Amino acid sequence: MATQDRLIESTQELLWERGYVGTSPKAIQQRAGVGQGSMYHHFDGKPDLAAAALRRSAEQMRAVAEADLAGPGSAHDRVAAYLRRERDVLRGCRIGRMAQDPEVVADPRLRAPVEETFDWLRGRIAEVIADGQTAGDLRAGTDPADLAAAVVAVVQGGYVLARAADSAEPFERAVRGALALLAAHRPDRAAGPTP
Repeated sequence: MATQDRLIESTQELLWERGYVGTSPKAIQQRAGVGQGSMYHHFDGKPDLAAAALRRSAEQMRAVAEADLAGPGSAHDRVAAYLRRERDVLRGCRIGRMAQDPEVVADPRLRAPVEETFDWLRGRIAEVIADGQTAGDLRAGTDPADLAAAVVAVVQGGYVLARAADSAEPFERAVRGALALLAAHRPDRAAGPTP
């Protein structure tokens, strides 16, 4: 792996584990197995490297979510696949954790990948829901953007509840609840698809 990639990957992991303030240049260098000169050859400093790491984490999160949301099946099936995807629940969301980091939120350059990722995720889920409403898989009448925001909030809130309880169980309950709410938007199968 190239030095620049090792630095970015190490920063991704450290940001996830320790947050921005807890991620020192020295810790990044040690984790990446590179010297200070190598780090500053590729990046202007910690903020520059953290921005690159956040962008990469955002790209990876989008790719994983898109695999579920673009997968086979109905709109309900695809949103359910996103909700049920295997996650390291107790570690939380790489991007969601950064939204709780005051240093990241205060810096527009660091906040941008976080904000853009959640905007994209809500928008993409809303597209899937709207497609489902058009196809008759989900009942029309509820704003797809509202349902998408609820799905994203359930996942992010589920991470917080799980970490607070030191158990995946609160996350799993939140997902089951979201799936029940989503199922309530499915048309009655006996009545046939909604026009």
